Amino acid sequence: MSALFFATAAKSAVGLVRAGNEDSALTSRALIAVADGMGGHAAGEVASRIAITTLLKESEVFTSKDIDIESADDLYATSLTNIDQTIAAYTQERPELSGMGTTLSALFLRDGDVVALHVGDSRIYRLRGSSFEQLTTDHTVIQELLDQGSITEADIATHPQRSVLTQVLMGDGRNHPVLSIYEVKADDRFLLCSDGLTTVLSDKEIKSILKGKARGAAVDALVDAVYINGAPDNVTVIVADVLNNDIQEPLTLLGAAK
Repeated sequence: MSALFFATAAKSAVGLVRAGNEDSALTSRALIAVADGMGGHAAGEVASRIAITTLLKESEVFTSKDIDIESADDLYATSLTNIDQTIAAYTQERPELSGMGTTLSALFLRDGDVVALHVGDSRIYRLRGSSFEQLTTDHTVIQELLDQGSITEADIATHPQRSVLTQVLMGDGRNHPVLSIYEVKADDRFLLCSDGLTTVLSDKEIKSILKGKARGAAVDALVDAVYINGAPDNVTVIVADVLNNDIQEPLTLLGAAK
């Protein structure tokens, strides 16, 4: 479906404080994704697993070489609704897990473009040459306050609502998926990560680690830096390089999705 392909390295780690890993992720030659579950009592890991496994099932259709681009994009966007409905059905059968939810940030590579889906505060970045750009906007109260000019970056660390999400997949049907499409070039590098990385390391620190390292070394260095700084949350990191040759990237599931 595309002359460009992902080559990835990834890691999902529990951290030094959490009892279990509520993050899930997947990597493949055309689709990569990170989900950060929440809810506690194993519910978070269930929600993130549902997000990743449902997206994977949907991808069997939208990554097919026989489907046209517009239909592929529509099905990709619809996968968020299907994830949300699956979570709703799961919690109906298991009321004790009511309130569980998950973020999802995913990239679908096709026909010279990369297509982003995003709900929550997991992030997608692009490193192109010396330019390092966050492609997603956090769906958080903090981000809304920043956009309004009500607070500054310096206020975030101590703000009482710093962890409150404004959008999350939790089976309530209140999310409005929007596709963001970006031109992609060979040698672009993408980073997908849960907030276990971005609440510990600054964008400047992340860029300095990503730039100039092989993707596997970059993933290891990012996770190591989080652990050096206390690793208060689960941390999941995917580094994906865009290549114009197919290295037959295997499908890999990480974290709670394994």
